[in-house]
Amino acid sequence: MAYERFDLSTLRLLPLSQRVHDVSADEIMETEADIPYYEHPALESICNAVIDARRRNAAVIMMYGAHVIRTGCSKFMIRLMKEGLITHFATNGAGAIHDFEMSMIGATCESVEKYIREGQFGLWTETGRINDAVNASSHEGLGFGESVGKYISESGFPFAGISVLAEGYKNRIPVTVHVGIGNDIVHEHPNCDGAAVGKASYTDFLIFAKSMENLEHGVFLNFGSAVTGPEVYLKCLSMVRNAAKQEGRKITDFTTAVFDIQPLGNDYRHAPPKTNPYYYFRPWKTILARTVADGGRSYYVQGDHRAAFGNLAGKLLSGRGDTL
Repeated sequence: MAYERFDLSTLRLLPLSQRVHDVSADEIMETEADIPYYEHPALESICNAVIDARRRNAAVIMMYGAHVIRTGCSKFMIRLMKEGLITHFATNGAGAIHDFEMSMIGATCESVEKYIREGQFGLWTETGRINDAVNASSHEGLGFGESVGKYISESGFPFAGISVLAEGYKNRIPVTVHVGIGNDIVHEHPNCDGAAVGKASYTDFLIFAKSMENLEHGVFLNFGSAVTGPEVYLKCLSMVRNAAKQEGRKITDFTTAVFDIQPLGNDYRHAPPKTNPYYYFRPWKTILARTVADGGRSYYVQGDHRAAFGNLAGKLLSGRGDTL
């Protein structure tokens, strides 16, 4: 072995009971409660596209970053899943961790500023159980999301009912997790098996690609995922277009929507030039411009996830779309 490696046995993990949590289950929106006021002209069109996609039995796929869980959207996500309005959820490793912690203790989210100074950021014993879930199920051929959803469902966690991963497992709706090795706090833990994580996440990549095969006339939504969402979507779209071309089919007629806080302006359907810093904001050039240039439609919605997603979900669940 040419290079020395960090000795994981030198780490000291602490229980979650000693951590200050920034988000609790009390902040999760109830689907019957008042939704934060928010208006955007694209919401009606996106809602109609989702309804039309489901009438055609096409895929409606939602990629989301961790902040969607942190801002209390999980109950709406579960309702949309159960009512067949969204057919596939996907997230990054942090999205799975927040879901896991919330289902286990009803709280999540630590202060990076506080705990990185103490050398304790991410080093919480119970959070590492997510590694146990992946290690135990990867040999069965399960993906990362299914492994963790199964673990939550079978472990008797007190808040399992608000877990998107657990409800996806129970309702047989794919919730895939797309991990970058070294990105997540559980990779700090001694029980992390990089091979198991890689295998499980790659399985989820292929599950995501399978869902993308049904994207013609469908919808792809990207909520707050600036890197993982557009990059996984881009590679899988290339794969399924390649396979479709060999069968004489096309995957070009679909709708995309990006929800984020960046002020992109109104001309977002054309990729910005490389001289524009926004060229490096992947959701714009990838999801809003390049991949829909051959017949698709795209929308950009700027706003807080709690308000924007809450209002989109509320419109879908109440049947206020024009095509209903």
